[in-house]
Amino acid sequence: MARLDYFAPGVYVEEIDRGSRPIEGVQTNIAGFIGFTEAIRNGAELGKPMLITSWNQYMEYFARENSDGFTDFNAYLPFAVNGWFLNGGARCWVVSIGTSLPKTAEETIQPGTESTALTIRTNGKRESLQFILKPEEAENGSVSVEIQASEPKSDPEDPNVPAPVPAEFFSVVIKRDGEELERHEHLTMDREVQSVVGDYVVTKLEESQYVMVTDLTQKGLPLARRPQDGQFEVSPPPTLPTQENLARYVQGVRDDRSGIQGLFEIDEVTMVACPDLMRAYQAGLLNEDQVHGLMELMVSLCENSAPNPPNRMVVLDTPPDRIKPQQVVNWLDDDFSRRSMFAALYYPWIKVPNPRNAGKPILVPPCGHMMGVWSRTDETRGVYKAPANETPRGVIGLSYDCNFREQELLNPKGINCIRTFPNRGIKIWGARTLVEPEKTEWRYISVRRLMSYIEKSIELGTQWVVFEPNDQDLWARVRRTVSNFLERLWREGALFGASPEQAFFVKCDETLNTPDTMILGRLYIEVGVCPVRPAEFVIFRISQWNGQDEQ
Repeated sequence: MARLDYFAPGVYVEEIDRGSRPIEGVQTNIAGFIGFTEAIRNGAELGKPMLITSWNQYMEYFARENSDGFTDFNAYLPFAVNGWFLNGGARCWVVSIGTSLPKTAEETIQPGTESTALTIRTNGKRESLQFILKPEEAENGSVSVEIQASEPKSDPEDPNVPAPVPAEFFSVVIKRDGEELERHEHLTMDREVQSVVGDYVVTKLEESQYVMVTDLTQKGLPLARRPQDGQFEVSPPPTLPTQENLARYVQGVRDDRSGIQGLFEIDEVTMVACPDLMRAYQAGLLNEDQVHGLMELMVSLCENSAPNPPNRMVVLDTPPDRIKPQQVVNWLDDDFSRRSMFAALYYPWIKVPNPRNAGKPILVPPCGHMMGVWSRTDETRGVYKAPANETPRGVIGLSYDCNFREQELLNPKGINCIRTFPNRGIKIWGARTLVEPEKTEWRYISVRRLMSYIEKSIELGTQWVVFEPNDQDLWARVRRTVSNFLERLWREGALFGASPEQAFFVKCDETLNTPDTMILGRLYIEVGVCPVRPAEFVIFRISQWNGQDEQ
């Protein structure tokens, strides 16, 4: 708006903000996973979401040193996350609910009796020193261990003793929250060092109040065995869940940003899965009702995102003891009995190589691989393309080969089949939500996710409208902003229609915004879109023609 305070004659140059502000589409392919991991380290916390951008980064937070990232007890989460990245997933959040299958409270080792070890390597990537937080310090939280260059105390008096190599000496500084707690100078890996020259690191750190140290080296020169410089964290072990409270750990606490509820506090997450619900069920840690309760929680959290538009979907897995199609239908109809446009279900389980068993196949839930295909489809085609008729990567077989007649039983129920076809391999052969059958407008995953994408993009892209003067000029600017965004979607093929007028409408005028509503400070905009839908049934009608009959 122009200034109103011109007093002196002259030339005034003013910048005027005109035109509509473009709406940028939100990202739709960010996943959230909950389950068991091999370790929790490098700043990751039990039950708290951690951002992961690659499989290597997953191993930094949730695998032991030099590990492949999987577990000895065959947790399904590592397979799901690995399948996510294999199939084109980029960014995801991971919540670890433990590093082992929970035991009873009496058998579970809690902080104070053991600690989490930190291994520091040499510059040659060999193991050098291992630090452990002392049990009495576990309740006070983690400490940082800083390795710095140092020097010998002095040269040896004996002329027959070789002069020390300064580069082999180092110091260890113990800190907590940036405050220095201890400093140990003139340290070396030489077990026979003279006291006038320096101190053997293990012997010297026996004086430490905070950490215990172990020499992992066997032989070699002290310089070659010296730990690399840097700052490292020594963490106390997490408070592990027990059989009695596992369901509560998985559910989490919203205020603590933990578990399932904590994952749903991450605004950017758009798809969620908890593959280890089935691992806990197999191990007898959760019964079927508890599993259904946690699945219901995830579905309900996807539905209830007020006041923001719902933009998440949960990918569910069938129980491992429901192998045949009729068993899966009976489970969905009679046992779980939950329908929602924000949920998807895939069948059967998939076979993938198990690195912990010499690469032999293991059956795992398909949720992680399916979500990876969703992400890949979003990137290559768009969120409006149904994530089906795609080959899931990393899959070498299925737990059950479903045929055409069996899929006729499953597909109307919203159960998406993964099938094997001759000469075509394994294909995802379904793209439906678990919505009630009569709600045909929300039948397809791509339609539900496209609508969520449009709603969330408009919500974030029109924040500038708040507190603007509510008049005809604002109405026109809003119409133009939203129309430009929807026309761009139409040109990309996300909306159906021969023209923009057939594909969508945006209404914002005096019929919606009356004087009474404006007094209340409200601005109403109506938007209608016609999303494209997948050609699920391709029907050719073929008849004989003699060349003269009318077509």
